[in-house]
Amino acid sequence: MKKNMGTLDKIVRILAALVIAGLYFANVISGTIAIVLLVVAGIFILTSFISFCPLYFPFGISTRKKED
Repeated sequence: MKKNMGTLDKIVRILAALVIAGLYFANVISGTIAIVLLVVAGIFILTSFISFCPLYFPFGISTRKKED
């Protein structure tokens, strides 16, 4: 599994997950949409920590800087 996520990509995903969690715990979102968004937030956190996005792989997308 080759890393394909850059630093900015990881930061944006973590911030988005934190915002979703904040909205959930502030009772701004609830019900089915809250569950779906929390799952997405969990996926964002997981992919950020492993620096690999499975959706980028088939398209050959990489947000990492090129290694010399």
